[in-house]
Amino acid sequence: MSSHLASLVGLCDGQDTPNLLNIISNSFRIVQRQSTKLKSQTMSSLKFYYDLMSQPSRALFIIFRLSGMQFEDCVVALRNGEHLTDEFKLNINRFQRVPCINDNGYKLAESVAILRYLSAKGEIPEILYPKYFAKQARVDEFLEWQHTTLRLTCAMYFRTIWLDPLLTGRSPKEDKIEKLRMHMERNLDIIEQVWLAKSEFLTGSTLTVADIFAACEIEQTRMADYDVRIKFPKIRAWLKRVRHSCNPHYDAAHAFVYKISGTGPQAKL
Repeated sequence: MSSHLASLVGLCDGQDTPNLLNIISNSFRIVQRQSTKLKSQTMSSLKFYYDLMSQPSRALFIIFRLSGMQFEDCVVALRNGEHLTDEFKLNINRFQRVPCINDNGYKLAESVAILRYLSAKGEIPEILYPKYFAKQARVDEFLEWQHTTLRLTCAMYFRTIWLDPLLTGRSPKEDKIEKLRMHMERNLDIIEQVWLAKSEFLTGSTLTVADIFAACEIEQTRMADYDVRIKFPKIRAWLKRVRHSCNPHYDAAHAFVYKISGTGPQAKL
């Protein structure tokens, strides 16, 4: 089970800690069942494969719900290794990751590629992903920037503080924690001082997919006992705006994060 859980963030294997993993698995199964109650009753040619423990899966889940898209929910239990089977590789996603889609036989992986594809088909509202080239380029600028900055450093911090100890039973050294925190906070500071310098949202005065992708990455650090609100007041206020703009879908997507971290969206400092 440990290798399956590690693959949630595309990282290496670890040793089993069965009791704790079973507790987490059972908790997540309940949360996942609750989230699927929101799915459309109308069958669609679009199949969406996802797991809400995956940050990009959560982002697309929220975007799809906000867009009013009709699609078939195809929940993939990464914790059980459902994505690692030969059948999944052959029939669903050759890279054996989520999120991915099958649009009437057309298979596509990678969250940003999926976003752009569905936008081109007219499935994503222009207010979330602009059509006008200059506004779209500004959103794309963030989506390209965050891959090796915000996403990478938040994921590494989450892995080292929460995932690796869960899998191996060994706590990281304090100097390693401090180094990873420094790298992560350097990028959080860029969000605070650059992306949110003159606007309420990352790329302007209104919510876009850039905000949703970023928020999902930052929320993951809750499970590593990191509270971004302490050092970054602009991010704190921005997260509230993103959640308010995206609810009820935001809370549905993050129910497992709230449960494991023990910090609800309204938790005080």
